[in-house]
Amino acid sequence: MGYAAARGGRDAIEAAERLIARDRAESAAPPLTDDQLTDRMRLAVDRVMGEGGLWEPGLAAAALRQSEGDPIEAAHLVRAYRSTLPRLAYSEPADADDLELLRRIVPAYQRPPGPQLLGRTTDYTGRMLVTDPTSSPSGDDPHHPDPLDAADDSETTGAVPSVDRPNRAGRLLDLLRELDLVVDRRRSDDPEPVDITRHAVRPPAARSARLAVMARAETGALVNLWYRNILGPDGYLHEITLGEVRHGRLPVDVRHPDLDEPVTIGSVRVTEVEAIEDLDGIGEDRTRFDVGYGMCLGHNEKKAIAMANLDIACERDGGATALEQSVLMTTDGLDATGFLEHLKLPHYVTFRSMVERKMAQRSDLPDPADAPERTTA
Repeated sequence: MGYAAARGGRDAIEAAERLIARDRAESAAPPLTDDQLTDRMRLAVDRVMGEGGLWEPGLAAAALRQSEGDPIEAAHLVRAYRSTLPRLAYSEPADADDLELLRRIVPAYQRPPGPQLLGRTTDYTGRMLVTDPTSSPSGDDPHHPDPLDAADDSETTGAVPSVDRPNRAGRLLDLLRELDLVVDRRRSDDPEPVDITRHAVRPPAARSARLAVMARAETGALVNLWYRNILGPDGYLHEITLGEVRHGRLPVDVRHPDLDEPVTIGSVRVTEVEAIEDLDGIGEDRTRFDVGYGMCLGHNEKKAIAMANLDIACERDGGATALEQSVLMTTDGLDATGFLEHLKLPHYVTFRSMVERKMAQRSDLPDPADAPERTTA
């Protein structure tokens, strides 16, 4: 009986897998290619790479296609594949100032050190649905831009930095430090960052562990956690200002085994955010600001902004609440989804034991019919 039930369950699972394969093969639409997904669905591919913890656009596109567009399932596929890869080398520490800028905005300052680059963004585009994939929301022909848009502006431009424009841009944080307006949380020592893929992290955790967890967190979960924790230690709304929002290509260097010197093997696109917060709580230095940091793979400004603000929130909280625990243990999309998905698996044995406990407890209760009758005077 037990074997037959197991065999029947296996047959049903295999039939479900065949149904997926058949529906994909018989679909009237042509199969999606990796190039189509990486070019046309770049933000979805970037999100899968970030939450999967692996930079490989082709694999992320394949995972997105296999998961039928479910980004969490795609990230699960990427992370599972990543766990099978050998570690051939460790990269050298990357300097964020080496970022080849594709986009850089400084909302807090009109004329910051370095250029403002609007880059590729929908921040200023009307949220109007366009059903024709060849047209733009503004109605302009993307292949024939307005001549007025071609004018170069040394302070603000939507163009990608050209070869004659320096890649290294000054930071607003440097200016604030010169004015002695920011708390300096830099350390004199240089601790190794926590490798969260090999060591489980629990509060209290090093700042590198918190940032690494948030870099792989599910974007919606992280944004939601930030939104629920935008009150300062004194219970009032945080005064949040973004100092830097950057997107660009960050070189990846490894040490050559023969030459014993760093060599660049490629680059990854990252999003970097520095968030400024007004210190106005009890016991805080109200003459200065604090700055939070966030960096994640791909172009994902929502996640990086939430990261930077939660970085400050954890610092200001100081372990007084469960905020750090929530950051470390409730924002991973794979963990949360894995628990949710397992609820769809058979639980009839567990549920039957629950029913039997209820019936046993009921049998121990006195019969209401045996209770003495109440009389009134």
